[in-house]
Amino acid sequence: MIKILFFGDIVGEIGREAFYKKLPSLKKDHQPDLIIVNGENLANGKGITPHIYHQLLDSGVDCITSGNHVFDNKDIIEQMEEYTHLIRPLNYPNSVPGNSSYSTTIQGITITILNVLGQVFLPPIDSPFHTTEKFLENINSDIILIDIHAEATSEKKAFAYHFQNKVSAIVGTHTHVQTNDAEIINEHTAYITDVGMIGAKNSIIGMKPEPVLRRFLTSMPERFAPPKKDDFSILNYVEIIIEKNGKAQSIIPYSLTIKNELG
Repeated sequence: MIKILFFGDIVGEIGREAFYKKLPSLKKDHQPDLIIVNGENLANGKGITPHIYHQLLDSGVDCITSGNHVFDNKDIIEQMEEYTHLIRPLNYPNSVPGNSSYSTTIQGITITILNVLGQVFLPPIDSPFHTTEKFLENINSDIILIDIHAEATSEKKAFAYHFQNKVSAIVGTHTHVQTNDAEIINEHTAYITDVGMIGAKNSIIGMKPEPVLRRFLTSMPERFAPPKKDDFSILNYVEIIIEKNGKAQSIIPYSLTIKNELG
């Protein structure tokens, strides 16, 4: 069996510090075989930098998934081809830089991680359904986990039902709010609509509340950014156990509150 820890979107410096602070004890408690994080909000809420990429690998992270903000920091684009532990959404055009999947072998079991981007309420992009179907036709892996980075809960659930029995786990990211619907679909595919986030507790999905409120109250453009300080962080993740035959045995969500050193 393979035990995976998947952490929700890490938002800004507060999120990173909470993750680094708690990860050693979580590794001790769970004894995971694989650690995956969604990293599209790592650098001040948007994108990732080379320095942060290497910090995550040094901390013990195996794979970094992403989403619609993965290219927001331009200084990483030239390195994305060599950053094999970072994957961008599979349904971007083939000409877009970066790796669209991550594969590894643990205990003789082959594991492949994919990342797809939803179409509803997000910039135009190829269908995550059709793109994933095509990819699965040409992959032979014991375990396949997919991070669907999408806005609409219905799109995530539809994606899960479409690929039930074909992949071992489908986890949703992007909305930063952990959902209470973790399940094993058809005794095969682990699923949760959204894993949640790691970031400032006194925030609106990891961002300073004031600009978000002004946007809702005035409909005027606002620049969103994570707060620089907060007394506490939320840390959301799931533990997934998958059998050698690719069937998920369990998926358990966790939501922790962390006292911040940056508070």
